[in-house]
Amino acid sequence: MLAARGARGRAPDHRDRRARAARGAARPPPRQAAREATGRCARGRADPAHLARAAARGARVIARVASYALAGLLLAGVTAGAVIDALLQPRADGGAEVLFEVKRGESLRAIATRLEEHGLVRDARATTWWARLRGQAAELHAGQYWLSPALSPSEIIDRLASGKVATWEVVIPEGLTAAEIGERLAARGIVDAHEFTAAVADPALARELGIPARSLEGYLFPETYRLPRGQTGPEVVRVLVEQFRNAWKQVEARAAERGLAMHEVVILASIVEKETGNPDERPKIAAVFANRLRIGMRLESDPTVIYGVTAFDGNLRRADLDDTANAYNTYQHAGLPPGPISNPGLGALRAVIDPAESKVLYFVSRNDGTHEFSETYSQHVDAVDRYQKRRAAR
Repeated sequence: MLAARGARGRAPDHRDRRARAARGAARPPPRQAAREATGRCARGRADPAHLARAAARGARVIARVASYALAGLLLAGVTAGAVIDALLQPRADGGAEVLFEVKRGESLRAIATRLEEHGLVRDARATTWWARLRGQAAELHAGQYWLSPALSPSEIIDRLASGKVATWEVVIPEGLTAAEIGERLAARGIVDAHEFTAAVADPALARELGIPARSLEGYLFPETYRLPRGQTGPEVVRVLVEQFRNAWKQVEARAAERGLAMHEVVILASIVEKETGNPDERPKIAAVFANRLRIGMRLESDPTVIYGVTAFDGNLRRADLDDTANAYNTYQHAGLPPGPISNPGLGALRAVIDPAESKVLYFVSRNDGTHEFSETYSQHVDAVDRYQKRRAAR
């Protein structure tokens, strides 16, 4: 019984050993199990640790590539900056100034190209780019400028944008006519003579400038001017008339006290200016004409007749003095002529407003730049005989 029980008791143990052996044979080694587990994870849900390691490796690669790219960009930027800086340096350390003209309506690129062609800047494209970057592309003024290769493109562009163009000195003496002034201006390249005289004769321009006349003859103030070349007629006329306005302000109050209108003062001053080149004689010449006007006597001034003669050849003839068709012939027409016959200076304006206190009515040249004045006609005849007829006899 005991044996039987023992046999029956061992039988389960024997089967258990075989079962455990079978289970042991079926279980893989630990490393293999880990690999299989990893495989199962890969085939199923991703392992977070593995992904983190992969992401870290990718980030390091990207950072390395980005750093190389940034370094390349920085190097390119530094190189480009150095090149641009070199192109924006002065063309030379020195050099004489040259006259450079910016034409009306000329584009920035065209200006920069010509600057390079004239040896004033290193590179037209860099100069164009720099002007646009600074917002000066549309600020360049037409005109002529003195420029030097020792100036940087920035300095050159600033000068062209300033509008401070090159100017030339023009001296306009007292007593010139508008036509003579136009010739002087044209000789300096300031303005075309015909365009200038056309502007002087433009009634619309006279109205615009507040001048009570159909012409601006008489209001082109004699002065030493500095003017740019290539101006239009109206541009130059405005400058000269503005100068007259400034001068008139100095005598305007006194003229008003004397009851004299600006236009009549200018007309009479223009005659005084033509009759004498001696400043000391102006008040006495003005007195002669003022006295004649007061008593209704004709002015009988040769310069007024000459002004009205077409194409005057330098010889004043008896036929000219008798010509009633000449509106400026003060031998034939009483009172002031229709307008000024020259452009007087401040001295002549003052002389007309405050003439010398004298009863003189006549004067004749002494042939030395001065005149002999007389109160009566008989005195005048004697003076003419003394200074003119005897001179002719010699």
